[in-house]
Amino acid sequence: MDQQINQPEPTAVSEPVSRRAVLRAATVSAAAVGAAGMFAAPAAAAPAAQSHGRRRVPVDRISIQLYTLRDQLAADLPGTLDALRRIGYRRVEHAGFVGRTAAQFRAALDEAGLRATSGHTGIPQPFDAATWEQALADANVVGCRKIVHPYFGRDASGQAIRDPNVYRALARDLNKAGRMAERAGLDFGYHNHQLEFVPLTDGSTGFDILTGQTDPRLVHFELDLYWTWRGAHDPVDVIRANRGRIRQVHVKDLDVEGGFADLGDGLIDFGRIFAHEREAGIEEYIVERDDAGTPPRSPADALDTARVGFDYLASLRY
Repeated sequence: MDQQINQPEPTAVSEPVSRRAVLRAATVSAAAVGAAGMFAAPAAAAPAAQSHGRRRVPVDRISIQLYTLRDQLAADLPGTLDALRRIGYRRVEHAGFVGRTAAQFRAALDEAGLRATSGHTGIPQPFDAATWEQALADANVVGCRKIVHPYFGRDASGQAIRDPNVYRALARDLNKAGRMAERAGLDFGYHNHQLEFVPLTDGSTGFDILTGQTDPRLVHFELDLYWTWRGAHDPVDVIRANRGRIRQVHVKDLDVEGGFADLGDGLIDFGRIFAHEREAGIEEYIVERDDAGTPPRSPADALDTARVGFDYLASLRY
């Protein structure tokens, strides 16, 4: 995430929540990548109303992707980590080490009473075993249990990748990376954006290739619920097609214009998705908002996003 990330979309709330609004928001991503035929078979959107069942997200499995707080962390690493601990977080997912070494970053986490159970680190492209070995060593220093490749999908000109062979090559590299991670005692995952759902020249999608050609024993998926909707796919359908492989979810909300929202303020019915948590294999629920601290919002606003996100997940019943 700290290496490459899509620019946040402009946001606005100007009309009632509806199924039609979700799908209209998703079409923004088609325009962004020039994919006129992207929605050949879009999944039905879920209403925003939350159900009220007996199940709940275990508080000790709630995490936050620190990319959400990147500017605040850069300004005050110990103070921001301490604030997260006071909100209620016990675990985080890192996106780099904020200019520190892995050991220094681990020390800051320890001081705040936090654990980085997961981290975003891109596999080298082209794949280089020695470079990846060092990334795995750093992950173990920080104390991670999981290491996740954060981003893929654009070519050198910035356009969406349409060549299936590129995704097949990536799948081979993911298997290599996963095998090395397993030897290092780590679980290896892949985090999606919307680009993996763009139709390729052979009619498949990158996500089809990555799920079909990676070894389930070596590669799991960290499903970003926002970007999955932006790719015109229902996360429930993705879970059903990939049982046991969705071990982490990025929980971020979608506003009516296709932009970001704090949890509970947007269109996504998270309870409906989490009702399939056992089928998915979810082990971590990770709060994220890509634009939480960038203009017109201030870095300090990211802490509000973190607080709202934790409280929302801790109180959700489904």
